[in-house]
Amino acid sequence: MPADAPPHRQRPPAAAKKTGGRRLWFDLHSWVGLKLSLLMGFVCLTGTLATVSQEIDWLAFPEARVAPSSQHASWGTWVAAVQRAYPTWTLESLAAPHASRFAARAVMRLPDGERRFVWVDPGSGRVTGDTPWFNAQRILRNTHRHLMLPLKIGVPLVTALSLPLLLSLATSLVIYKRWWRGFGAWPRGDRPRRLWGDVHRLAGVWSLWFIALIGLTGGWYLVESLGGDAGPAAKIALPEAPTPAPADPAAIDRAIAEAARRWPQLRIRGVHEISSASLLVDGQAQAWLVRDRANAIGFDLRDGTVAGLRDGRDMGLHQRIAELADPLHFGTFGGWPVRWLWCAFGALLTALCATGVYLYGLRVADALRSAQRRRPT
Repeated sequence: MPADAPPHRQRPPAAAKKTGGRRLWFDLHSWVGLKLSLLMGFVCLTGTLATVSQEIDWLAFPEARVAPSSQHASWGTWVAAVQRAYPTWTLESLAAPHASRFAARAVMRLPDGERRFVWVDPGSGRVTGDTPWFNAQRILRNTHRHLMLPLKIGVPLVTALSLPLLLSLATSLVIYKRWWRGFGAWPRGDRPRRLWGDVHRLAGVWSLWFIALIGLTGGWYLVESLGGDAGPAAKIALPEAPTPAPADPAAIDRAIAEAARRWPQLRIRGVHEISSASLLVDGQAQAWLVRDRANAIGFDLRDGTVAGLRDGRDMGLHQRIAELADPLHFGTFGGWPVRWLWCAFGALLTALCATGVYLYGLRVADALRSAQRRRPT
């Protein structure tokens, strides 16, 4: 530096303006994160746990646990076992096992209107017991979706968090210069504020894709809650039973065999609308990233004829977007590896909420200490 140069160079006006602009984005990022941190963190935490909620129920309820078996009893055998074990209850639906160590799960309605889950060993066709309807999966999904509030209030409230989430994503890309270099930046541990700042940035850059995905699907849920819902998929008209009666297991097996013959690509995940006259079969087929209900085939069990078929590939754009949201939001499209990946990144997103608040507290504490040192004694 020349001898006659001033001890402190003034920043050029353009640089000062650029720094001031980034500071504004930084303040906005901090304000959004701080004001909504508790609610955002809670929603992220419940959503993270919801991705593995069936595994939590598997740990909580012995009735859901079975030994893996290469032999599977037929759907008709499962239905017969459930109806025989609980003859006064009404079978509403039956779902295939979640994984190899899970029992098949039936939803049954009691005479007083209460619902309970009934579990069936898929290999032996033996009923292992029943468990409450209000389980970990139900608690976590309802809490995450609408905070146990009335749907008209809770769903818009939760889904509106997608807007500050996307705003936080956008502001972080502005204030973190050359953010793409942060993927390999290991946290520095010389002081807490720098350490946790580096941890926050490292978690943030690795979670960028996930934050965008959750923000966009959450935004779609907001649109749906405000009247932009695509509505239900095309309904299959099923015959009604003249009198309540248990379903015929043999007729169910014949219908399942006919479904496999007519639609060999359909991987059956559940049966619904079960009665002595009707059966609705759904699952995954050729359509990508849709819920099981997008692909369905209905039967008249009295004569085995097909009552109707619904193919996810035939849906319009609006309906396909609606079907796409759930598999992407909860990671239900790729088996347990994808669910646990969503769980891991959900935990990172929850940690971002916590570390952001902690960093704000450290900055406030540093500012207070600096002010105290400058105060004349």
